[in-house]
Amino acid sequence: MNKPIYAIYGASGFGREVLPVGRDLLAQAGLALDQLVFIDDAPPASRLNGHRVLTWQAFLKEPASGRFVSLAIANGGIRERLALRLRDHGVTPWEIRAGNVVQLDDVAMEEGAILCAFVTLTSNIRIGRHFHANIYSYVAHDCVIGDFVTFAPGVKCNGNIVIEDHAYIGTGAVLRQGKPGQPLRIGRGAVVGMGAVVTKDVAAGTTVVGNPARPLFK
Repeated sequence: MNKPIYAIYGASGFGREVLPVGRDLLAQAGLALDQLVFIDDAPPASRLNGHRVLTWQAFLKEPASGRFVSLAIANGGIRERLALRLRDHGVTPWEIRAGNVVQLDDVAMEEGAILCAFVTLTSNIRIGRHFHANIYSYVAHDCVIGDFVTFAPGVKCNGNIVIEDHAYIGTGAVLRQGKPGQPLRIGRGAVVGMGAVVTKDVAAGTTVVGNPARPLFK
């Protein structure tokens, strides 16, 4: 009898960081660890960290009663394209959540999130599809986060903030708290640099760096 197969899409550094969390989830569900694999479009090896590395086509050919995939790819645009690939082939997005994630009151989150160790989600939060929150990040009250948003480690997303689709928030960035009815807004596809302190809205497609954060001009 076929069993379900679970996969981490992306065998790079982040995928290998996420793997142990996925392994723990399978163990808690009483599933065999050989049901967990990597998918990579250019496999660096046939096995990594004790698990097979498959191409997408090889993954689809594996006999399975169900297919579940977590997209461990930092680039939101690539993540969106892969999410469409999952949909087109009837593959179920797999949410991966570390055991010590703290989630408090009235948090609504759509499919495919990766929540790493020590992430905190407080209250009255709305989060879109395939959100990444790396270690020690938090999202405070009354925030709205779009689809394919990425938080690097240690992001401090304070209350009343709107982050639009495909935004990337760098390691250790601090987003100042907005006001009810007047949230701080990070535009679609914006990039907030590592360690930046954002005190004003960031326009769509803009990269900001520094303290206080200012647009980066080439």
